[in-house]
Amino acid sequence: MFKITTITAAVPSTGIFPVSNRKTSRFLGASPEVFPPFLVKEMEKIEDPFARKLVSRIEMLPVELSVSKNRIMTSCVKPTVIQDKGNPLVLLHGFDSSCLEWRYTLPLLEQAGFEAWAVDILGWGFSNLETLPLCNVESKRDHLYQFWKTYIRRPMLLVGPSLGAAAAVDFAINHPEAVDKLILINASVYAKGTGNLSKLPRSVAFAGVSLLKFLPLRFYATNLGFTDLPFTKCLEWTCIARLHCLLPWWKEATVDFMSSGGYNVSSQIDQVMKRTLVIHGEKDRIVDSKLSVRLHCELPDAIIRQIPNCGHVPHVEKPDAVAGLITDFVSHGIHNTRPLFPKHEEKILTTRL
Repeated sequence: MFKITTITAAVPSTGIFPVSNRKTSRFLGASPEVFPPFLVKEMEKIEDPFARKLVSRIEMLPVELSVSKNRIMTSCVKPTVIQDKGNPLVLLHGFDSSCLEWRYTLPLLEQAGFEAWAVDILGWGFSNLETLPLCNVESKRDHLYQFWKTYIRRPMLLVGPSLGAAAAVDFAINHPEAVDKLILINASVYAKGTGNLSKLPRSVAFAGVSLLKFLPLRFYATNLGFTDLPFTKCLEWTCIARLHCLLPWWKEATVDFMSSGGYNVSSQIDQVMKRTLVIHGEKDRIVDSKLSVRLHCELPDAIIRQIPNCGHVPHVEKPDAVAGLITDFVSHGIHNTRPLFPKHEEKILTTRL
């Protein structure tokens, strides 16, 4: 049976010092325009010091879309230090999520010396979408490119988890000059877009999307995404994961994405000419490990590493391991560790899986 090389944590977890857990709106800073008052009240219920700390760092930066000329105040977490040397890490997130996915891993990456940006993909996260731009794949790609051209302007180490991996692949193919390397985590890149959901009448689509912020459903999805998560932690992580769903434009933006057909990049994977690290959680119950192996095979220049006893969101569940793998990949390229099988043998094996 084919196995993926397993890597254990390489960064000590003792390096992060939690901020004090003060139940006061001061953790949001003096920026009421960033979050509407009702969302501030929701954040006050969150006990997780890392989520509170990352929320305090969220900023709104203006990004003008070229496809529609809409000016979007884009939510992101900027680096603590802009470096003169080296390429920055740009951290995306998964479907219907936000930059808060990186609350545990981003501080570790910064401690490792990276210039790290966490950016909300257009249509999700906390960006101000009062003007309701199109939130299809083209707009999402253009939004990220305009963000890059305005604020980063150097080739990125682009990190995409889950559906964010499809966004990263799509971006790297269309804007190769903006990408240095790719890091894909439990990548969801083989789905044929949103499938039949794109054909639903909008009234039905709105009803379906409304269920996505239904707390029991989000709780089930959170539990499915992790391994052996205690009830209280699962509940809090669910509340963190659905914060962006409370914004007034969230439903329209999500329906727009679903109706547009979504990401369909499976036929383009072999066009990615960037060095890529594929990370997979051993116990992922959402994306089968066989698909990560397939992705590794189809990418022209890739390595694959597995995190043991880990589910679908390793950067939340095993931040030490993810930060360690990214650090090794970027700093050393992980060239010394050979795969279990040569590339041509691996391809033969995957046809039998």
